[in-house]
Amino acid sequence: MRRRVRVARLGCALAAMTFCTLLGPAPAQAATGPGQATVEEQRLERPAAKEILERGGFAGVAPGFARELAGARSYEAARRLVEREGSGLWRRAVDRVQGRGPAGGDLSRDDDRPLYWARLGLTRELRLWQPEFTLTQASRAALLDRLEQTSRGQTSVNYPAGGGYKRILLTGFDPFTLDRDIRISNPSGATALALDGTWIRTADGQLARIETMTFPVRWQDFADGVVERALTPVLPKVDAFTTVSQGRVGRIDVERFNGAWRGGFPDNDNASSTGPVPVSDPASQPQWTRTTLPYQDIVAGATGRFPVYDHTDVTEIPAGGSEPVDRPDGPTPGSTARAGGGGDYLSNEIAYRATLLRDRLGLSVPGGHVHAPVLEFGPANTDPATGSVTDPQFVRNRLDIVAQIRAIIRAATR
Repeated sequence: MRRRVRVARLGCALAAMTFCTLLGPAPAQAATGPGQATVEEQRLERPAAKEILERGGFAGVAPGFARELAGARSYEAARRLVEREGSGLWRRAVDRVQGRGPAGGDLSRDDDRPLYWARLGLTRELRLWQPEFTLTQASRAALLDRLEQTSRGQTSVNYPAGGGYKRILLTGFDPFTLDRDIRISNPSGATALALDGTWIRTADGQLARIETMTFPVRWQDFADGVVERALTPVLPKVDAFTTVSQGRVGRIDVERFNGAWRGGFPDNDNASSTGPVPVSDPASQPQWTRTTLPYQDIVAGATGRFPVYDHTDVTEIPAGGSEPVDRPDGPTPGSTARAGGGGDYLSNEIAYRATLLRDRLGLSVPGGHVHAPVLEFGPANTDPATGSVTDPQFVRNRLDIVAQIRAIIRAATR
């Protein structure tokens, strides 16, 4: 029974799976030789991934990048190419979702998946590239890192100069659990693309600018500090922020508490990690952080068709205890975290890291995590082996979720 409770609250996880063992370090690659495609990149060979790229108009992105990369005669030339192509891919995906330029295919414009698969195509080409000049493993890693940053909008947050408006930051995630259903989309990533660079009127009538970015579903990237690196220069500038991910079926949760614990659910590379959330200065690391979003206003607002909850459940080891206990009303004093309201997966972890960073920077802005509903296909399209990559209910659900998250941001910003 406890396993079922924990699985229901894994945050990003959709259902129980056999946990993978912790993977060891990747095989070392020769200084001038090719790398090896990751588990995540290898899924590009599956028919559904190819179909999504083709029908989204992004099938030519990786081949074009490979041709240009083959002409790079120096590390500096490769770095410029990576910067241009990564930034261009993010802009192209945002433009497609927001209705600018050609759709490029018959997938609905709100779809986040063409960006995800196109990015993997770029990273695979870069990982396997054999340049004519010496490229060390560290230099290749730096290029890959920059490609990830630029193609996720992490380097393009740009609030216009001047005052008279609110600044809001929203983050989303990649699709995940792709070995269960390769067709999956993540509504948080779709929301990030739909809202990047847009303006809204807040609940009290003020003008607000939304900037967004996305993050990978990989434990190691989080341990390497990608969240802190991306958010540290931005959070001091904003008036509110929310991290968003996919949570449970048919509901939206505003997560009250975030826990300093990784539960081991496999990530997009099928790697697992269990233990305390690794952060800088662990000696001062709290077991719990909490939202400063106005959850009462959010829950009370008429934001859309999905019910919205102030979610306070956590799992803790009580002070002086040794066994985990589920608590419906938040952690007790002195307890050790085993799952936040958002579970013990990367959705909880991004919420924990962002709110811990908020507190360590001494900021008083509203910030926290919102779990969007699981994005479901229509009832006749549930079999990943035989189903279509899209259907009308799938699109309607995603559009409704995006609209409701936008309304929640409006309600949360004052």
